[in-house]
Amino acid sequence: MAASANNFALLLDLAKEGSSEKRRELLRQITDVFLADPPERSDRESMLFDEIVGAVAADLETQVRIELARKVAVSNVPVQRTARRLAMDVIEVARPVLEHSKALSEADLIDVIQAKSQDHMMAVTKRPHIGENVSSALVSKGEDRVVASLLENPTARMNRETFERVAERAEVSRVLHAPFVRNAHVPLDLLNNVYLKVEHSLRREIMRKFHGVSPAELEAALEASRNHLSSAYGALPDDFQAAKDHIATLEKRNPLSPPVLVQLLRENKRTAFVLAFAKLVDIEFDLSRRLVEAKDIDALAMLCRGAGFDRGLFVTLCITILNDGGGLSKAEKYGQLYEQVPVAAAQRALRFWKVRAKGGTGAKAA
Repeated sequence: MAASANNFALLLDLAKEGSSEKRRELLRQITDVFLADPPERSDRESMLFDEIVGAVAADLETQVRIELARKVAVSNVPVQRTARRLAMDVIEVARPVLEHSKALSEADLIDVIQAKSQDHMMAVTKRPHIGENVSSALVSKGEDRVVASLLENPTARMNRETFERVAERAEVSRVLHAPFVRNAHVPLDLLNNVYLKVEHSLRREIMRKFHGVSPAELEAALEASRNHLSSAYGALPDDFQAAKDHIATLEKRNPLSPPVLVQLLRENKRTAFVLAFAKLVDIEFDLSRRLVEAKDIDALAMLCRGAGFDRGLFVTLCITILNDGGGLSKAEKYGQLYEQVPVAAAQRALRFWKVRAKGGTGAKAA
């Protein structure tokens, strides 16, 4: 009883004290008692502590608030009012509470995200076990560096819709490339969506993920695919219809086959080549157009490997597309690149692009 009475007296003194220095000393005494573990206070005293400290926190000096925030951040005492007040403070005060305090609810965190700075959001991304609603709010309001930090948190949870929004941003933001590819929870079809956008080393990481996927996982990912990517190039080329008619004429003579691709390139019929390639590997015209115009040999290797083209044809396509007269050394280099692509992984990746071609909005090769 004596300890309880003393605790209550300290709280009353803090509430009445006008001197900042005395208030600072009283606060240190009180926090040592009320935030101690094991507890040295009753539930009623804890509630009173939260009410009084939460009310006076704004009047304390910044350094004192920082000291208080550090103690609140690691305490198991449910001082929600105090934690909320500190979380809305300047970032130097708010950071430890946002990163660690168990007293903050999901609603509290979303309020901070809606009202405070990008630095506050960055601190939230460091918390363990971030829920889906908080992740969604961070992606909606946060800059790319905030989203990247969220992706790098292995315990943060995101639902499918949030991952889709991140995937769209990752297509145009290099800051998000590595965190997105390396996040263990990104749906496989969304990884496939960014394949053509990321650098070579990250493409290899995507391929390794495809290589380790079970048939059941692959089918689930295909089922989940939204197939909602639109054309990155807008209007079709002026000679699109003429190229389509030319391909139709060729098909009347003989079924379209990979060697026709080399013929079309040598005749400088680029649009017809793009159409024929898209038709042979069963992907969107826009995707085929993108990798040819970008001279993306890594992606071309993956598609050709997945479609079962032979090594010699791939090498010839590379030399012709790049207009590369490097001779045998270049041919050997392209051949090695082709052989390094795992067949099973390439086939899995190609299946995703085929699904997109059937459901997407880009022009079809057929």
